[in-house]
Amino acid sequence: MQKPCTVDRDYIPISNHGLIGNLHTAAMVSIDGSIESYCVPNFDSPSIFARILDKDKGGHFSITPTEPYSTKQNYLPSSNVLQTKFMNETGVVNVIDFLPRRPNDNYKSKTKPLLHWLVRRVEVIRGSLPLIMQCAPAFNYARSSHQTTIVNDPSAVNKERKMAHFQSEELALDLRCVGDSVLDTVSEPEITLELLDLSKKGHLGPAVQAHLNLTEGQVVTFVLRTPPKTTAIPQPTGAVNTARSPDDPFLTKELVYDLFTSTNRYWLEWIHKSSYQGSWKEAVNRSALALKMLIFEPTGAVVASPTFSLPEYIGGTRNWDYRATWIRDSSFTLYALIRLGYTFEADGFMEFIFNRLRDKNPDGSLQIMYTIHGGKDLEEIELDHLDGHKGSKPVRIGNGAADHVQLDIYGELMDCIYLGQKFGKPLAYDDWILVRELVDYVVANKDEPDLSIWEVRNKKRHFTYSKVMLWVAIDRGLRLADKRSFPCPNRQKWYEVRDSLYEEIMQKAWNKEGKYFGQSYDENEHLDAAVLVMPLVFFLQGPDPRFTSTLKAILRSPERGGLTTNNLVYRYDTSKSDDGVGGEEGTFCLCTLWCVEALTRAGSHDRALLTRAVSMFEDFLLYLNHVGLCTEEVSKSGEGLGNAVQGFTHVTLISAAYNLSRTLRNFKTA
Repeated sequence: MQKPCTVDRDYIPISNHGLIGNLHTAAMVSIDGSIESYCVPNFDSPSIFARILDKDKGGHFSITPTEPYSTKQNYLPSSNVLQTKFMNETGVVNVIDFLPRRPNDNYKSKTKPLLHWLVRRVEVIRGSLPLIMQCAPAFNYARSSHQTTIVNDPSAVNKERKMAHFQSEELALDLRCVGDSVLDTVSEPEITLELLDLSKKGHLGPAVQAHLNLTEGQVVTFVLRTPPKTTAIPQPTGAVNTARSPDDPFLTKELVYDLFTSTNRYWLEWIHKSSYQGSWKEAVNRSALALKMLIFEPTGAVVASPTFSLPEYIGGTRNWDYRATWIRDSSFTLYALIRLGYTFEADGFMEFIFNRLRDKNPDGSLQIMYTIHGGKDLEEIELDHLDGHKGSKPVRIGNGAADHVQLDIYGELMDCIYLGQKFGKPLAYDDWILVRELVDYVVANKDEPDLSIWEVRNKKRHFTYSKVMLWVAIDRGLRLADKRSFPCPNRQKWYEVRDSLYEEIMQKAWNKEGKYFGQSYDENEHLDAAVLVMPLVFFLQGPDPRFTSTLKAILRSPERGGLTTNNLVYRYDTSKSDDGVGGEEGTFCLCTLWCVEALTRAGSHDRALLTRAVSMFEDFLLYLNHVGLCTEEVSKSGEGLGNAVQGFTHVTLISAAYNLSRTLRNFKTA
């Protein structure tokens, strides 16, 4: 189906985007060639492009045909380099998007600094197809004005070339371009930049645009960057200054092509280190590549998602900022990466976590989330001037849940530390002392209510999920002490509390009439998909009758009291369980994949349940988008909802595939 040739267009669905990243920040690229979300220079920096949250004034960087066209989008094989292809009868154009990396790059390497560039390479493959490029930054979440000038590009070698310079109070950007030709008989194109007034749409400063009338073989590469400090090198009179600082090289066609090939090689070399050999390898590898883009390399932190305030229900109010590192999400992320053999990333996150343990709150607790730099301040602010995706307000930055009491985080963290010991860097004695203090805190607070994994915003309760994870925290502490022969003065106390907590959960969370584990001790008549983790964390075995009964209750449709529709699972029934937020939401991808793994665990002794696990997993893969990425939720109509790319979803996809593949293999050899 061909799209009309218009630059003024409505919102693109959340799922219709790919993601590019450089382990500092990431950008969402729509299927029609627009940078829709991009924060500079870090994940949690203010946005310069946020068209996905306000189609008129959010800011965008688009490359779009001016004639009707059809479009395809894909990642280059085993890479996070994204390709968008525009086609019609007269021509085909490829747009390659990436944030540069070099092979063997890591934040400790100072030989070649990371270039904080956004690179867009436009190449005509066949015939001709006229395009228009628009670069319309909207600084500081579209709150700050800026000036735009078109000047000579000082990085051009032996020829005059223009560049655009954008200057706001907080940040400067420049847009440069370089022409090339891949055919000897075709000349390099000349590009003319011109100012564009978008003030009627609410923009607070001029944009720039260029009409691209390219023919087969011609290439134009656009580079958007924050201007670095250059090193002045004295030169003889009349000589060309060819020496520049490493982070401000001359922009040549050779350089941009080298950046393209080296970035692609970086991702190829990284994914080829994966140890995964099971089924659904393509989906697992794509999930691993997506998770790698969520790591903030300078500190080892992992963002829950690189986007903010994308709605969990179109027109609803459940719009949250996920550009922080949750203890819970990050721990599960590292679990998945460890499973694939990526111990370097695990060690980086462990370093981040132990720095937080050295800076615990006065009462010995941890925050549920931190900034990617390790900070504790995540003030939640509503941006009333932005319309929200498809009118979904409010648009929020920061996250008011940062000061929540969510006791489950200690279980996820201790499980992660335990797994890290099996596959990563050995635990030092001083770090064991920190871990021991953490378990002592859990023992002292096991009877407290909390707000738990779903971050309810009304009242604390004794959530079943939190109690299970508190049990996990103590259990993993005991296992660590035993396996490493660490001194454990309170060992007997830990044993007693772990066992009594187990008995308490089995008595108070169990709904005798419905024969299932309820959401909380206080309201055990409500189902909650979070209890599906019980066999995943070895609290119960999958075939345990109490668990299989709970699983079957969740698998019923909402109309029959369950949480499953069309093989997709809701967190809980928002019409029955008041979470203090209001509004509706879609099925939760995380919960669907937890259900797949729970069916797998229970199906180890029941082929019917294992068959259901395969069916549910295969169905879920249909809801991945066109480039294999996951959102947070899925609507009743199958539309992706919530922040994207959602790390937690990709984590559970890897875990579900790993365990389902292994169980199927064991069944075949039995």
